[in-house]
Amino acid sequence: MPEPVPADTAEEGPDAPPTDGDSEAEWDESGSTQLSGLFVEKPPPSITAVTGMDLIIIAKVDSTTLTRKPTMKWLKGKWLDLGSKAGKHMQFKETYDRNTKIYTYEMKIIKAVAGDSGGYRCEVTAKDKCDSSTFEISVEAAQQEAQADIFSAFKRADAGEDDGDLDFSALLKAAKKKKVKEEPQIDVWELLKSAHPSEYEKIAFEYGITDLRGMLKRLKKMKVVEPKHSEAFLKKLESCYSVEKGKKIVLRCEVMDPDVQVKWLKNGQEIKPSAKYIMESLGNVRTLTLNRTTLADDAAYECVVGEDKCFTEVFIKEPPVTITKLMDDYHVVVGERVEFEIEVSEEGAHVMWYFEDIELQKDSPNYRFKKDGKKHTLIIQEATLAEIGMYHAWTNGGHTKGELEVEEKQLEVLQDIADLTVKATDQALFKCEVSDEKVTGKWFKDGVEVLPSERIKMTHIGRFHRLLIDDVKPEDAGDYTFVPNGYALSISAKLNFLEIKVDYVPRQDPPKIHLDTTGNMVSQNTIIVVAGNKLRLDVEITGEPAPTVVWSKGDKVIKDTEGRVRVEARKDLSCFVIEGAEREDEGNYTICVTNPAGEDKAMLFVKIVDVPDPPQNVRCLSVGEDCASMIWDPPVFDGGAPLKGYLMERKKKGSSRWTKLNFDVYESNAYEAKRMIEGVMYEMRVFAINSIGMSQPSLTSKPFMPIAPTSEPIRLTVHDVTDSTCTLKWLAPEKIGAGGMDGYVIEYCKEGDTEWVVANQELCERQGYVVRGLPVGEKINFRVKAVNIAGQSPPAVLSQPVTIREIMEYPKIRLPRELRTKYIRRVGEKINLTIPFQGKPRPVATWYKDGEPIDPKMVNVRNSNVDSILFIREAEREHSGTYELVLQIENMEDRAAIVLRIVDKPGPPVKLRVTDVWGFNAALEWEPPKDDGNCDITGYTIQKADMKTKEWFTVYDHNRRTNCTASDLVMGNEYMFRVFSENLCGQSDDACLSKNTAVIAKTDLEHKRSPYKEKEITCVPKFTQPLVDRSVVAGYSTAISCAVKGFPKPKIVWMKNKMIISEDPKYLMRNYQGVLTLNIRKPGTFDGGKYSCVAVNELGKDEVECKLDVRLATDPDKK
Repeated sequence: MPEPVPADTAEEGPDAPPTDGDSEAEWDESGSTQLSGLFVEKPPPSITAVTGMDLIIIAKVDSTTLTRKPTMKWLKGKWLDLGSKAGKHMQFKETYDRNTKIYTYEMKIIKAVAGDSGGYRCEVTAKDKCDSSTFEISVEAAQQEAQADIFSAFKRADAGEDDGDLDFSALLKAAKKKKVKEEPQIDVWELLKSAHPSEYEKIAFEYGITDLRGMLKRLKKMKVVEPKHSEAFLKKLESCYSVEKGKKIVLRCEVMDPDVQVKWLKNGQEIKPSAKYIMESLGNVRTLTLNRTTLADDAAYECVVGEDKCFTEVFIKEPPVTITKLMDDYHVVVGERVEFEIEVSEEGAHVMWYFEDIELQKDSPNYRFKKDGKKHTLIIQEATLAEIGMYHAWTNGGHTKGELEVEEKQLEVLQDIADLTVKATDQALFKCEVSDEKVTGKWFKDGVEVLPSERIKMTHIGRFHRLLIDDVKPEDAGDYTFVPNGYALSISAKLNFLEIKVDYVPRQDPPKIHLDTTGNMVSQNTIIVVAGNKLRLDVEITGEPAPTVVWSKGDKVIKDTEGRVRVEARKDLSCFVIEGAEREDEGNYTICVTNPAGEDKAMLFVKIVDVPDPPQNVRCLSVGEDCASMIWDPPVFDGGAPLKGYLMERKKKGSSRWTKLNFDVYESNAYEAKRMIEGVMYEMRVFAINSIGMSQPSLTSKPFMPIAPTSEPIRLTVHDVTDSTCTLKWLAPEKIGAGGMDGYVIEYCKEGDTEWVVANQELCERQGYVVRGLPVGEKINFRVKAVNIAGQSPPAVLSQPVTIREIMEYPKIRLPRELRTKYIRRVGEKINLTIPFQGKPRPVATWYKDGEPIDPKMVNVRNSNVDSILFIREAEREHSGTYELVLQIENMEDRAAIVLRIVDKPGPPVKLRVTDVWGFNAALEWEPPKDDGNCDITGYTIQKADMKTKEWFTVYDHNRRTNCTASDLVMGNEYMFRVFSENLCGQSDDACLSKNTAVIAKTDLEHKRSPYKEKEITCVPKFTQPLVDRSVVAGYSTAISCAVKGFPKPKIVWMKNKMIISEDPKYLMRNYQGVLTLNIRKPGTFDGGKYSCVAVNELGKDEVECKLDVRLATDPDKK
């Protein structure tokens, strides 16, 4: 007997919805499991659960002998499929153990309630095999610990505090001392059985019973309820009904009295007729039709006739909610916001969110849940390392999952601070760029924090941090450092102050260029500028008289004093400025100064560095079950700085959310992406990184899908062997995967060889193949591989080689059972006889009819390796006979005979005559037909006709004899007769007429007819049932009716307050066999008044009237 399975130890599948582990199911000790059929383990036949606790029922199925996956259904009662009830209260799970090949099915009832009690059944089916197991679940209220006997479970042992539902603690102390000693032998169960329910509390007080409710529950189970016979119903409502949401359902019962009125109740409330609820009465049948059912219609319904009732329950099956947009994976850093979003097929659907195996509740402080139509979102405001794992979303018809990876923050310097050399009163700007926009920091000069002032300003915009110093002074020179808050990182640069010295020079002094090789110059005469930054080069010029300065790039002279690239002239200085440096600005620049005393030249190389171009040609080389090998080409331009590596991102096709695959720079241009979901399309892009920063993303790769080859085919066997062929058969692989199945490749090789030969040029789609052209007598090894888009599977190999040699087999005809007796068919029918046989080598089949070879013009024959077919397009009488099939292999043969009879309608009987006439009778005789239609005559049909009318009437059907007596003939008439013959095909087309007639002579009787008096049926209109005064509630449809008689049929006119009611859609007038009805749809107070009905015909008229009072509905709560 299996042990009870508590909820916290239930076996979990990798993709199954998790279960709560804080409660157990209480099982009956009488439950036991019997191993039979497909079940390895069945649920116990009787299960007891406690209200509010979880309950798990387990069933296990052995699939070692099954060719396909079994299907499990959980049912309540005989019909209700619990799969439609899956959700928050009921959950179903399925796991599979590949080692033991055992499927484990679980049904979990969360927080059991009393309505879960009843009979259940689990059914497992697999192709042509089926097995089922029934069990009973009873749900009881939580009780105290069991005592020595049943009575003591409801009775206190001392005078302590009351533990039961009823509070008798103040009175029981004295009652126990008195009553227990005086009447210790009284059986309280017998008292309760025979007592009236109004005396239960009195007995409980008298005998110290505190848990009266629990005791009454057991008493109810002990009582035998006699079935109550219904006097009002012929047939009651079914015990329950089931219907899909949105469909129509009809509740039907039959009553004893066809005129009785019934009431329909829903959950105890009376139902009023409407477009939603249609009540019909037809004879004894009463029906209630529910149109366009919703979940609100899932309720208990009653049909009431007087004091008698019948009950039923309607269950609304909600269609399974599927997930139309799957969940994406996330790869974030600590503190980032995460939104797992899915879309479902129905609005307002219930979605359960799980983290690993823990259900996420709405009151959780770390998670928020959002619903917007069909979109459902799980929001994590600030991700932490504790949130790393797999997140699941479950509906009653679908499941999706997404992985969250959280990395600790790593700050990267995208742009370093450059050293500066400035003159007095100039402006100095330090700028750096880090990878996180939210990072703040502080500036230091020679280790002392720099504070903002009117001359010194610090800004933080996005990822850029700037320090601006206006009107530079000599004391501003020094080392400047930016330190990000929260990171052990610092970025430093040096500010050099350019001091201008004025010396006395002669009046004639050759020009001289004084270049400062510090600052941006990484080497002499080479300046590196980051693209987008500003380059300002101040060159000191000396010479007397003042020299002329010319800047040029290559052969092009730069003369502009305004614009992006310009030259500014100051005293003893020449300033070369490039605003927002671009790649085209890179090159050799020359400064030439001249005066009458001479000239001087200097050459500078300006190098522009930038982020690299995006990588090129991102593509997928190969895929696996959950991985893919990616490769790409380096960027065309590296930005002027060596590449440090790459960053990769991937996303699911159709999604807009990219997931980072690495946080550390990856140096190679080949990468294997892992932890992907098989069967899902992915796309990938790559970023290139150098010392300046990160490039734009590459073009998205072509979509690729992680898939894996199937497992090997199973149960490879040899079906047949001949001198040159071998027929193989096998079953499909156990694991096919998302790549599907394209076909199979069959290979063979001789024993001892290692070279395998492919037997089929094209993929074989069936699970069988005939390998042809094999050498006779050789031993051949065979193997089969399954092929899909991912490639070939491992091979399925025969355990031993096959010798190619045909085995002699005696010929044997397998004559079908229906052909072993006489085979009868009608004329004109098609005959197609298939006679299977066996034998090797291929037998020679020959047909004979009545000992002679058959005529191919009359009968068609087709022979194959395993059967012979005899075909006749339209059977005729001459096809009847004995057909013999002879099967020969060399000197061996087998024979089988078939008797074929083609039948037709018979001819008419012959020599029909009247042999005798007496009284009102006539005796007839005839002879059988000459043509019996090739089968026995089964009977005759005899008909008579009066010579006056010549209308034929049947006297006898299926008369087996060739004679009969026609009785009850009319006196004075002369009759003729005819006879039809009958057989298996039916009645003969022609009849045999009698050669003579039968005359029934008259007697001396005379019939005196009474005079006929025509009855007067005309009548003045007269109301047989008057109208009755009524008082109705406003808004509820009503009807008034009366009954009238009169001939000719009177004309009916309805009037309100003496005004004729025209074709107003508010009124519906009916006249059914003199019963007149006026239906008033949802009357208002203005519809009250006097209503009259007038009936008029040519003989006169009559009129009746009534008063209709319409009152407003009153709210009972206000009373």
